[in-house]
Amino acid sequence: MQASHPPNIKKKKSVQNYATRIVHTLQKEPNQAYTIQQLCTVLKVKIKSDKAKVKKVLLDLLQEGMIKKISKGRYLHPTAPIYITGRVDYVHTEYAYIVAPSQPKDVLVRQNNLLSALDNDLVKVCLLPTRGRRRPEGVVVEIIERNTIIGRVTVAGKQPQAIVEQKRMTYTVLLEKEPNLILQKNDKVVITLTSMLNRQGTGKVVQHLGQAGLHEVEMHAIMAEFGLKDTFPENVLESTQNIPLVITEEEITQRRDLRHIPTFTIDPADAKDFDDALSYQPLANGRHQVGIHIADVSHYVLPESLLDKEAYARNTSVYLVDRCIPMLPELLSNVVCSLRPNEPKLTLSAIFELDATGKIYDTWLGETIIYSDKRFSYEEAQAAIERQSGDFYQALTLLNHLAQQLRTKRSEKGAINFETRSLSFELDATGKPLQVMPKVRTDAHRLIEEFMLLANQAVATHVAKLKQKQEKEGPTFIYRTHDDPDPDKLHTFFLFVNQLGYKINSTNKPVYKAMHELEQMIQGKQEEHIIQALAIRSMAKALYTTKPDPHFALAFTHYTHFTSPIRRYSDLLAHRLLKKYLKGERIYDNASYEQKCQYAVERESLAVHAERASIKYKQVEFIQNLKEETLEGIISGLTEWNIYIEILSNGCEGMVRLADLTDDVYVFEADSFQVVGQRSKKCYRLGDIVKVKVKSCDLDKRHINFWLC
Repeated sequence: MQASHPPNIKKKKSVQNYATRIVHTLQKEPNQAYTIQQLCTVLKVKIKSDKAKVKKVLLDLLQEGMIKKISKGRYLHPTAPIYITGRVDYVHTEYAYIVAPSQPKDVLVRQNNLLSALDNDLVKVCLLPTRGRRRPEGVVVEIIERNTIIGRVTVAGKQPQAIVEQKRMTYTVLLEKEPNLILQKNDKVVITLTSMLNRQGTGKVVQHLGQAGLHEVEMHAIMAEFGLKDTFPENVLESTQNIPLVITEEEITQRRDLRHIPTFTIDPADAKDFDDALSYQPLANGRHQVGIHIADVSHYVLPESLLDKEAYARNTSVYLVDRCIPMLPELLSNVVCSLRPNEPKLTLSAIFELDATGKIYDTWLGETIIYSDKRFSYEEAQAAIERQSGDFYQALTLLNHLAQQLRTKRSEKGAINFETRSLSFELDATGKPLQVMPKVRTDAHRLIEEFMLLANQAVATHVAKLKQKQEKEGPTFIYRTHDDPDPDKLHTFFLFVNQLGYKINSTNKPVYKAMHELEQMIQGKQEEHIIQALAIRSMAKALYTTKPDPHFALAFTHYTHFTSPIRRYSDLLAHRLLKKYLKGERIYDNASYEQKCQYAVERESLAVHAERASIKYKQVEFIQNLKEETLEGIISGLTEWNIYIEILSNGCEGMVRLADLTDDVYVFEADSFQVVGQRSKKCYRLGDIVKVKVKSCDLDKRHINFWLC
């Protein structure tokens, strides 16, 4: 009995010692947050049982208020201020949000705490104590980097000035006079701010774009606004001159030669960078061999080269309404790497053996060489399937059947197939929009999409399975993940669709089953697009990460982006890592690759916003010519100030201000998704069909205002 006391005393002292050392560690660096693993490293704790003790001590210290826990399982001394870095997103004249990759929720900063930060400025924010707030709040303590701003000259002459329109904010900037710069009224200029106070600033013109309203001027203004460049540095272009244009026999012998197998690409009619190709051949056993072949960009873009550094900085190609701003110079994106017809090309391939039901019997991944026999546009491929004639129509028909089988299997496993609507523009020679049309998705689009999903999933699964039993984490990889939806957002969404008359009981079934039920109900309805858009908004955002977490919307346990290395740097990284793993090498470097993932998420968001800006500008430019017409639209959004309306025929969205509804005083009722007249009780609900006329168009703000008819 006596012999049992010393170990217990020793155990208690050990736990107390952990508590003291943890508090001391956090006190030494009060602004540094630690994960459990980082604390174990500092404390030199390696044994599993001791790590469990550390976790227990952390819980005790939390309850005692000796430490505090912040986002992503990190611990901090309770007296230490928490700082984050993020970009300003203005949504209201009274406040803005700070979007930070490290924060699960955007941080609200009120106008008087913004330190004159403008939209998209990079800022340092001190988080305020929570005090029961549902959303984190903070104070801007430093403007780290001013975003590029675009102004329109309103006063020329000795003291020129420009007006800057940013979302809901308007600023006046006095411009420093440059001796060799002649500005005219309505010129667009790129400005670097030197000071800003109470919506009055001073600044210097760093680029003179030309007269506002001209197509090239406006597209370059959007490019400048988002820091996009359509030219490459001279030293980068010079470095591409050493890239071999001819594939050597030595290289061919090291690859699987697939040049004899019928292969083709399917892309938009105006595409020039062909990332992916499909091959098909029947097998003697009655099954089908389908190859997904992806341009082997990693063979030509070597790590840490000038070309690689430039590609990483850009991180993604950006597609404005009339042009592509590429990640790689044209020699690579449109010539060397592009899987052009009638040319041998180096590829990285995923080859599958399937039966007619879409069941997969074998998967092969590796380096290949292919020869594309045909370049199809989506329209040409669809016509071949429908007419049952033309080049490779039998292969296309069979691939379409297999793609449908794969899609059905994904749906049965829980995939959600809502689609966002895209627009296309017909522009005249000067860039003026003649027509705006919603893009039509066909079986040819879904065929390509399904096989790209299959390849992405296969690659991610292959790497994830390399993890050995004794390893805590497997080899480093770039995954594309998608969290489960927020229950509150989902509840709100289903409340909305129920009020539209779609009675779906979402509480007693998996989310995907409720979504599938809804998908069937809304098919072909006028409100289909609005409901799909709101459903997608109720979901989490897809992210890049080194964590092999699932992709909820696709119902995949593992998923990556592998199929577009010409236009996405994440795919190029995936290629490099996969090649090493296929050769038996192992890389464990999650920390640096996680940083690359965060940067990819930021650049992806920037590209999306730039593309939307160009689309919105052309929509406003198009709609301003329809001021005499009565247009039919659907209510796509409601706030306490505005009713948002999307025109059914062309997808252009504008708003009706509640203040402009003069027949009554209207109040927004968020719980019932409607605005209601206080006297007449007249309602306007999400999804209602209304008629409108154009009230005004603001090209600088990219806003359309409507009157309700």
